[in-house]
Amino acid sequence: MENVKEKYWRYSLVTIILGVSVILFFEASSFLGGILGAFTIYILLRKQMFYLTEKVKMGKTLAALLLLGETILLFLIPISLAVWLIIDKIQDINLDPTVLLNAGQELADFIKERTGFDVWEKGNILKALSVLPQIGQFLVSGISSFAINVVVLIFILYFMLIGGRSMERYMYTLFPFDDKNKDEVLGEINMLVKSNAIGIPLLAVIQGIVALIGYLIFQTPDPLLFGFLTCIATIIPIVGTALVWVPLAAYMALAGDWIHALGMAIYSLLILTNVDNLIRFVLQKKLADTHPLVTVFGVVIGLSLFGFMGIIFGPLLLSLFLLCVDIFKKTYLDNKESSGGD
Repeated sequence: MENVKEKYWRYSLVTIILGVSVILFFEASSFLGGILGAFTIYILLRKQMFYLTEKVKMGKTLAALLLLGETILLFLIPISLAVWLIIDKIQDINLDPTVLLNAGQELADFIKERTGFDVWEKGNILKALSVLPQIGQFLVSGISSFAINVVVLIFILYFMLIGGRSMERYMYTLFPFDDKNKDEVLGEINMLVKSNAIGIPLLAVIQGIVALIGYLIFQTPDPLLFGFLTCIATIIPIVGTALVWVPLAAYMALAGDWIHALGMAIYSLLILTNVDNLIRFVLQKKLADTHPLVTVFGVVIGLSLFGFMGIIFGPLLLSLFLLCVDIFKKTYLDNKESSGGD
């Protein structure tokens, strides 16, 4: 009877934990980017935290605040540059309605002349007008969500840094593996998070610089802006930088600048694309030797699940799934086969 009672309480407790976990996950899903971001930055900063508190003998609060300042600084520099670039381009736009209508009419005539498509047709205008409110709502919600997640990230990261080794020891006891497999899983998490958190931004910056050189050589409009957009497009799986340079080359060709359009297309195909493949290959060997299919499908899955942070945690999730399958195979299936053979 005691065993039945113990089983009842055990399964009841597991059911409660799982039920509350599901509720908390869905309620906190809007803050998932900040939570995962804090987890990522903690892995990158944990050694610095241990050095400051254990070697330098700095207080935990002071060390955590110091590393938070480092985090904010590293985030603010690229974000400020991006905002400055966008605002600078917006300020150059003339918002005079007459000028805008004339420019729109010229663009519509140009498109109709080149393609035969009438932009000013009533149905097309209605479709465009119906999309504008959605774009505005998406931008406003995206900016507010980003700001909230930054606050969540800083808040959670502070307490993770304060927790330090005691938090890690507690999390270590929760893993449902033996010590050897625990170390393997934790090593995989540490390696993949570091490789993606460092490798993806590094790849994006290098790709943006290489693209900017090509845009300057072949005299594209606003090379700095399109170089920045190419930098962002690098994280998008499969299509990547082609999402920027293909439409840009097509626009230049339609505008009659065939020589520069063709040159930029050849430059992008031969240099930009191959630089992408070369850098990915080098980073994979230096940081984490992840199979390209795991990276591609991981990013696709991760972006839909976690948003922007999915470019880091999508491949991690898929890699951990494959690792757990491999651990299950070695621990249970292989052991049974060997014992059955004996």
